[in-house]
Amino acid sequence: MRIVFMGTPDFAVPALDALVEAGHEVVAAYSQPPRPGGRRGRDLVKSPVHVRAEARDIPVFSPASLRSPEAQAEFAAHDADVAVVAAYGLILPQAVLDAPKHGCLNIHASLLPRWRGAAPIQRAILAGDVETGVGIMQMEAGLDTGPVRAEARTPIDSKTAGGLTGELAALGAALMVEVLADLTAFPPIAQPGEGVTYAAKIDKAEARLDFTRTAEDVERQVRAFNPPGAWFEFAGERVRVLEASMCPGEGRGPASADPALGPGLRRGTVVDDAVTIACSEGAIRPTLVQRAGRGVMPAADLLRGLPIPPGTQL
Repeated sequence: MRIVFMGTPDFAVPALDALVEAGHEVVAAYSQPPRPGGRRGRDLVKSPVHVRAEARDIPVFSPASLRSPEAQAEFAAHDADVAVVAAYGLILPQAVLDAPKHGCLNIHASLLPRWRGAAPIQRAILAGDVETGVGIMQMEAGLDTGPVRAEARTPIDSKTAGGLTGELAALGAALMVEVLADLTAFPPIAQPGEGVTYAAKIDKAEARLDFTRTAEDVERQVRAFNPPGAWFEFAGERVRVLEASMCPGEGRGPASADPALGPGLRRGTVVDDAVTIACSEGAIRPTLVQRAGRGVMPAADLLRGLPIPPGTQL
């Protein structure tokens, strides 16, 4: 097929590669414009899709919006059979949705209609979902409301957002190639009206570990925000937690007499020399951490350079 590819982050790169390797003609790649970045934030950094498309000699387009008649005419001029969309980051107007002969197909990283929206992978982990997946959706004007042509499922288990993102990117790429090989074998099926949830965009403040919640909830926070890492603050410094395990014990308030904690300990209290932290139910023990400007390290190495004594309130 003659394809326009639309994507921006690392999640979208496997799909671009898979389309080219399957023999499709990718005539254009659309990606978000380069953003300030680099070590000092002064350089304009191209997106992962932008970089990969250029490496494959695919023309790259980075409009700030697709709402202008000029941008829509430019898109239509590609005369595409289909547009493949994967975490592109811009709303597609109806004129763009209608331009390709077979419309626009989106790789969405959830089992629709659960977790429509911007952050389906993190929201699925935070909610404690048992499984998630990826779907090939025929796009329409609504937010991830279009009919689904195919989907693949995977258990979440103890996966991090980073690990799950990579897995779903590979699943989605393979599934898209399978669907495009025979569109008639994968007719669009309307999403059910029940079970709709929305995956709101992640706020940076959500990555601060909340020890007033259960240890299970905190452990999910750790996995959902890796990368770049959930964090707690000690001595004016943020410490990222990349892996953690759950332990017995809990903090029930100022008068807690839980034998695992001792009297008077509160939620968020460090209870031992291994920086185990009391939660509302259970406790959490960071095992892999990172200080600002330092490499990733085991918690034991952190404590040699930044002692966090028992009784500390985080």
